[in-house]
Amino acid sequence: MGYKSILTVLTNPGQKAQFDAAVNLARREDAHLDVFCLGVDHTQSGFYYAGASAYVFQEAIDRAMAAAGDLQGKVQAALEPKDIRWSVDSAVAQIGGLGALVGSRARYSDLVVLGRPYEGESSADGEAITEAALFEGGAPVLIVPSELPENLGKKILVAWDQSNEALVATRRALPLLQAADSVEITVVDPSPHSPERSDPGGTLCQMLTRHGVKAEIAVLARTLPKISEILARRATEIGADMIVMGAYGHSRFRQAILGGATRNMLEAATIPIFMAR
Repeated sequence: MGYKSILTVLTNPGQKAQFDAAVNLARREDAHLDVFCLGVDHTQSGFYYAGASAYVFQEAIDRAMAAAGDLQGKVQAALEPKDIRWSVDSAVAQIGGLGALVGSRARYSDLVVLGRPYEGESSADGEAITEAALFEGGAPVLIVPSELPENLGKKILVAWDQSNEALVATRRALPLLQAADSVEITVVDPSPHSPERSDPGGTLCQMLTRHGVKAEIAVLARTLPKISEILARRATEIGADMIVMGAYGHSRFRQAILGGATRNMLEAATIPIFMAR
């Protein structure tokens, strides 16, 4: 089963790479592309003196509505000549309400295409939108950098740590893995006491090859402090143009304070990352 309903969420006109990636993937998968244009109100009413909040709130909402409408018009104009099925919608929300709004859209999508949440103009809202798609929407997310590889998904690295999140991500990425020329299951410093013991990645490789995936396994020592650094270096070594990995094995709060593989990969990603949980 491929991706027949693809969603991308835009908050400003500068997210061209994200938009182009969503269009190209929709064309390749013969999917319907839903573009959701968001106007975000960042005001915090408690910061203003008594009586001023209502005026500030209304002005901020008006600005957000105008921005969302303008963005929707630009997206429609850009999609008119495209040879894909598409729809465009817009809405306005406060930053604290993004979760429910984006989650309700992502919930019925096969795949959500987003930009890096810590990059450029999208940094203010990108993290909230990404987490909403993953947690509230329960959808897999493809994070794309500002510059896309020419042949997206030809060589894919699967980050395998035997976790439920990694297995879910691999299953949800199966259409991309089947279309890839080659897939490497990368295991970093596996425990000898794990369920897979002396054959880390072996059972996953067997499952994927039965689905027609051209998969092989690489077991790496932990030679750098962060797992994300090892994965990024390995992706460069083998010329991978996409990484598939589980998202947020620990809580979002812990990742925000202490860091984690998910957050570190999102901050430093130079190639697309497919995430699910």
